[in-house]
Amino acid sequence: MTELAGLALFVLIAFVIVYVAMGVRIVRPYQKGVVEQLGRYKETVDPGLRIIKPVLERLRTVDMREQVIDVPPQEVITEDNVAVSVDAVIYFEPTDPQRLLYNISNFIMAVTKLAQTNLRNVIGEMKLDEAFTSRERVNTALRQILDDATDKWGVRVVRVEIQRIDPPQDVMNAMHEQMKAERTRRAVVTEAEGAREAAVTRAEGEKSAAILSAEGIRQRSILTAEGEAEAVRTKAAAEQYRQETVALGESEAIRSVYGAITESGTDDRVIAIKYLEALQGIADGRATKIFVPADMSATLGSIGGIAELLRDGDFPPAKPRPEPPSVQSARSPKSQPSDSSTRRTPATPPLPPTPPPPPLDG
Repeated sequence: MTELAGLALFVLIAFVIVYVAMGVRIVRPYQKGVVEQLGRYKETVDPGLRIIKPVLERLRTVDMREQVIDVPPQEVITEDNVAVSVDAVIYFEPTDPQRLLYNISNFIMAVTKLAQTNLRNVIGEMKLDEAFTSRERVNTALRQILDDATDKWGVRVVRVEIQRIDPPQDVMNAMHEQMKAERTRRAVVTEAEGAREAAVTRAEGEKSAAILSAEGIRQRSILTAEGEAEAVRTKAAAEQYRQETVALGESEAIRSVYGAITESGTDDRVIAIKYLEALQGIADGRATKIFVPADMSATLGSIGGIAELLRDGDFPPAKPRPEPPSVQSARSPKSQPSDSSTRRTPATPPLPPTPPPPPLDG
């Protein structure tokens, strides 16, 4: 009897331990628990240690993290009748564990089929090129449609991404050819624009160089002309100064010679002797050219007069030649004799006019 009581006590204790162990549940930090009592929803519990009543209650956990669903490739016909294969990815996160468990039986299959159907609708309204270039618009439209449909399931669709859009191989080849042709066209256009810009730049450079060269030639011509003009002015001034100096010297020399002749009382006989000396210089045989006066009779007359003067033997005393008015005006008033004391003497009759000696060309 004692052994039977001990066995019953052991069985009771073991039952209590198993019962308590079955009632202890742990909810992870990324989960939420839904407690059901006798098949009915009781409550939603947060993460932590939870005690339930075994057999009477059941705890179901729901993963609240963001999850990914890979939508299998789907054949879609675009607006321009091109069959393409579209592959998409759906990102979602549960918001209400109760609706996720009770409002949909297989959420993964439901959202996958819904995504495939809407892919046909959205991309079927676009052309192929537009589908390639408008992925963001496709993603936004799919996310909006799926989010509205899954809201009653306690799920929020975060985003939808189109992974691939694969057209047929022949279309791919045509697209590659088109892209190649477009690249070739751009290369030709770019090369032509580069050549044009280079030609324009080269022409502008040549134009600038020509302008600068012409400007330099003009400046050089101006400076050369100015230099030549300055040189001509300097030479003219120097020649003028030389001629003025020579003329002044000659005038001073003539004035001195004439004064000396006048003061020494030289008359026409001295001039006749000088004339004969000039003729002697002409006839010395060293001159290559002799200029003979055209009026030979006057010359012969002058020579005859000189001979008569020399034939007399004794020369009358020389009488001073009358001074010209310019020399008389140059003399001082003090040195001039008074009118009362000045006695006019009869002038010696002059000889016949003697022509100047002919020029010599030696």
